[in-house]
Amino acid sequence: MCCCAGLLWLLAAAVAHGQQAYRAPRGPGGHPDLNGVWQVLNTANYDIEAHPARPAMAVRPGPAGPVPAKPVLALGAVGAVPAGVGVVVGGIPYKTEALQTRQENQANWLERDPEIKCYLPGVPRATYMPFPFQIFHNESAILIAYEYASATREIFLKDPGVPPAPSWMGHSVGRWEGDTLVVEVTNQNDQSWFDRAGNFHSDELKVTERYTPTSPYTLRYEATIEDPQVFTRPWQMRMTLYKRVGADAQLLQFKCVPFVEELIYGKLRKKPLE
Repeated sequence: MCCCAGLLWLLAAAVAHGQQAYRAPRGPGGHPDLNGVWQVLNTANYDIEAHPARPAMAVRPGPAGPVPAKPVLALGAVGAVPAGVGVVVGGIPYKTEALQTRQENQANWLERDPEIKCYLPGVPRATYMPFPFQIFHNESAILIAYEYASATREIFLKDPGVPPAPSWMGHSVGRWEGDTLVVEVTNQNDQSWFDRAGNFHSDELKVTERYTPTSPYTLRYEATIEDPQVFTRPWQMRMTLYKRVGADAQLLQFKCVPFVEELIYGKLRKKPLE
């Protein structure tokens, strides 16, 4: 019994040592080299919480106004939501009224989700959309370029001060804590969502991101969410980012505005399309 316990202890110690022993290749300024094209392999953009596979949900018009959410069956499997284990740690602590708003958002997803109209995704949603993004950095600057909607954001290593107005991608200020890049994101507007399930925030949102290398091809990504208008306490998302390699390690174009012109401006046609 003692031998087995001792062996288990040695194995646990070896695993722990292996986890601590990884040291990422050094990049600019002696910090870990995060340059490259990264992407998630999860379903968080559909729903950041754990969820089963299900049809897409939306309201449908009725004679007395909107009818409660019904499955959008016309899209079949194309419109279905794949199952996911979720990326939220410990649940989302919504305030009572905010939870009701989330439920209304979910019921009206096809009309309200800013992704449908090609609006910029905000942070952290830009990280886990089903599109790659590329990190560029040197000793004095960090830039992240996203394939979706050609979004970009600069991460300042020296805070230039509060921006004049909130924006879709916010104001990002970064620092290094050992091998972890820590980024504080503020001054986002209140129009972006966390996912297609209606999870939302106000313009008081503060996101603290942590990018930590865990192997040559993976980063641990953590995002702490603070928003006293919507949530009763801070909460966290956690996921793995995977590095693309070979010919696939590049961003292509997804300028989605042309795909939604009819959705946004079609009502202005003198003769609407059928």
